[in-house]
Amino acid sequence: MTPHPAADTRLLPATDHVLSPHTGYTRAHWEAMADRLLDALLPYASPGLAQYRLPGRTGHSGAWSDGVEGYARSFLLAAFRIAGADGRDQPGSTTVTGLLERYAAGLAAGTDPDHPEHWPPVTDRAQPMVEAASVAIALHETRPWLWDRLDDRVRHNTAAWLGGFVGATANDSNWRLFQVIAEEFLASVGAPYRRSEIDAGLARLDDWYRGDGWYTDGDGRKFDYYNAFALHLYPALWARIAGPRADPGLVTTHRERLRAFLETHQYFFGSDGAPVHQGRSLTYRYATAAPLWAGALTGATPLPPGRTRRLASGALKHFTDHGVPDDKGLLTLGWYGTYLPATQPYSGPASPYWASKAFLGLLLPADHPVWTAAEEPGPVDTADRVLALPGPGWLLHSTAADGIVRLVNHGSDRQPPPPAALPTSPHYTRLAYSTATAPQTPPDDTPVVADHHIAVLGPTGASLRRRIHPLHLTGRSAGSWHEAEDPDALGHATGRISTVSVVHGPWEIRIHHVRAAAGSTIRESGWSVADGSPCTAETSPGRALVRRADGLTSVLRGLLGWSGDAVLPEGDVVRGNGLNAYGDHSAVPTLTLARHPGGTHVLATLVVLTKDPALLGDQDALWRGCAARLAPDGSVEVSFPDGRREKAPSCRLPGPSEG
Repeated sequence: MTPHPAADTRLLPATDHVLSPHTGYTRAHWEAMADRLLDALLPYASPGLAQYRLPGRTGHSGAWSDGVEGYARSFLLAAFRIAGADGRDQPGSTTVTGLLERYAAGLAAGTDPDHPEHWPPVTDRAQPMVEAASVAIALHETRPWLWDRLDDRVRHNTAAWLGGFVGATANDSNWRLFQVIAEEFLASVGAPYRRSEIDAGLARLDDWYRGDGWYTDGDGRKFDYYNAFALHLYPALWARIAGPRADPGLVTTHRERLRAFLETHQYFFGSDGAPVHQGRSLTYRYATAAPLWAGALTGATPLPPGRTRRLASGALKHFTDHGVPDDKGLLTLGWYGTYLPATQPYSGPASPYWASKAFLGLLLPADHPVWTAAEEPGPVDTADRVLALPGPGWLLHSTAADGIVRLVNHGSDRQPPPPAALPTSPHYTRLAYSTATAPQTPPDDTPVVADHHIAVLGPTGASLRRRIHPLHLTGRSAGSWHEAEDPDALGHATGRISTVSVVHGPWEIRIHHVRAAAGSTIRESGWSVADGSPCTAETSPGRALVRRADGLTSVLRGLLGWSGDAVLPEGDVVRGNGLNAYGDHSAVPTLTLARHPGGTHVLATLVVLTKDPALLGDQDALWRGCAARLAPDGSVEVSFPDGRREKAPSCRLPGPSEG
């Protein structure tokens, strides 16, 4: 799959497959990429270097804020580069000196309220809160070479600008940690701050902790990569700023949670380095690698150093191989190339530079084992895996033959606690996500056939899966239920659906209990496959298949309950253009039950995503032997092509007054 041309690797050092047998990348590659990203920003710098005004869609906070975002997020990258070089230029280079001069000048201009490029103030729930935290971290990490050499006027202005946090209200989410970071930096330089605000922000982490290293990003079930590049990262960086002021017990707690998180986070990367494509802010791309380095930096990692680098470098290499950065050296709004539907309205043209967090590893010295140890394989490289994550309500299953990681979602919907409700997002409410696919995301509100969804079809379209109610998660099985909501009437249900997933290898068998009116039409969809050119497709009674040019194959096959009038429905493939972050041409396999019999009807479906040559060589092997049988106790016995059998527990739908 090559939806976008690879980045120009001539600008990177030669690969070293002795030290790094999986990626070929070394510390020199990280340094070279950091330099490339920073150099590419200079043409877009304002005259006083306080803003970087990049091309692209303006974020919802406006162009003024976007310019500050460009400075702050790239300053974070520059800080890791400077500190990683111990503030000194390498022989024959002026890189570090140039960065210090550049960002010192921008800081002086941006924090001067009388300068034409001055930054917007830090006020309640305003975007500068986000950027101020990056500035504070960067100032701390470069303190001997930048902050300590600034004149008193610039230090005063900087403290005054960051001081906007004192007494201000942050959004009750990962934003609370921006206040923690900024005010702790103020404390470190003797500026006014409030310890009570720092303590309150850190205490919210305890409220959101769900065990095994997992936080929800605010109240509700909001699980995504903010665990990786915010909720674990900022406590680690806060401890570095706080030093002896930090409560040792709290630091230990944060590190224990980070260690637990990394036990599972390592499973979220495919063998090609791609992270699982789930959640918001995916345009930060390899920022997903940040907690890997944070674990090594704080001594809070369960991973051997060679695996830490293999996973982090794998992510960097994956995006480099897919054209990131672009031919101008810029990180654009999208996944590979520019693709705005994979972003959120708050994202401006410099937002992708939160990817700078991936370069945290440069703070580790060149002789640290994460840089000197030989790469070790990641979990997906060596064996098939199944991992149950009760906190977020996810079931991961990966396969070594094709290196794909699949995430089955029975717990994360990004909804606030009821009765409040938000619009649904394809990055949270789909039944599954993977390292090889992305959900269908239309560029506007135009209805499309959603991937990984089961819906009751009505006059206003397909029902929604808004709030997910987990039922169980253990071993190879997970379950949840949801109201099948009318897309045009928030809170009005056209039915109720429970789903149980049983996974094995590349296969997932889903058992749905669908309660709907007699005569209702039910449609289910599988993995969306996308590429730069149209995929091939095959349909037959009870089955639909989509295949990409490189062999990636998506199958949806009815196993139980799909026969209307004793006739299996014809499978279908719905094609789209410009609907997917992985490529312009996408295709989704679907099955449709024309008439629901009324009451609660049981459906079982085989869902497959694979690139395994052994399975592709014998297409029938994709589904041969798969079956589902309804047992008298309401459970469903399922079997897989390799002969494995499992019993899926009965997931009784709650009654109308329950839930």
